[in-house]
Amino acid sequence: MQRGNDRLRRNVLPGLRLSLGVTLFYVGLIVVLPLAALVFKAASLGPEDYWRIVSSSRALASYRVTVLSALGATVFNLFFGLALAWVLTRYRFPGWRIVDAMVDLPFALPTAVAGIALTALFTTNGWFGSILAGLGIKVAYTPLGIMIAMCFTSLPFIVRTVQPVLEDLDPALEEAAQSLGGSDWTIFRKVILPLLAPALLAGVSLSFARSLGEFGAIIFIAGNQPMSTEITALLVFIRLEEYDYQAAAAIASVLLIAAFVMLALTNWMQSRALRYTVRG
Repeated sequence: MQRGNDRLRRNVLPGLRLSLGVTLFYVGLIVVLPLAALVFKAASLGPEDYWRIVSSSRALASYRVTVLSALGATVFNLFFGLALAWVLTRYRFPGWRIVDAMVDLPFALPTAVAGIALTALFTTNGWFGSILAGLGIKVAYTPLGIMIAMCFTSLPFIVRTVQPVLEDLDPALEEAAQSLGGSDWTIFRKVILPLLAPALLAGVSLSFARSLGEFGAIIFIAGNQPMSTEITALLVFIRLEEYDYQAAAAIASVLLIAAFVMLALTNWMQSRALRYTVRG
């Protein structure tokens, strides 16, 4: 009987060959083929031309603006996203479902619409921008505006990655720590945080990657001034508009390499965190 159930479970979906074939076809068509075209176009440049393009002063400035803004947005989302996931998991309050649904709003909202809305809010005559301007803080058309746009579009990645782990945590672990005299901070730091570490790393990496590649929400609020508020994705778009496809591919390949390095580092850190959690 058990053998029959195991066979039934294996045969619910199509066989290995068909499933593997469909999966490989999808990955090859949607993922590998565009990336291969990008690499091939960038490789058509000679080493000297490639280095000249990716190391130009304008390109380096765009890397700096993009990476620093993405880091700032990711750090903010790490703390705010964790706090928001904690509140949505541990508490019930009037409007809880509305707040929970609004977390997914950046997924459904076109990024260009988000950029226009953020620009309207944070310009010097906007609702928030006028208040901040009175304090001497300018948001729109500055790197701070880029950071806010990145925060908006990448926040759900951390919340939705951490929230299921928080929901599945065994309350007995916290109760045992409390019975041993642990304070709330000690329980969070030594019991809860190690269990959340793999999910936090995954959420942070996804948030950072989304921030690096964000385009629509940023171009309206950034100002797009070369050397100061121009992101790398916009520079790639400009090169495409100039029909300089090789330069666009070369600059885009830098983002691709950065993404691969970041994913490899994140996977390594996750594996170490998982080993630590299992041993603990």
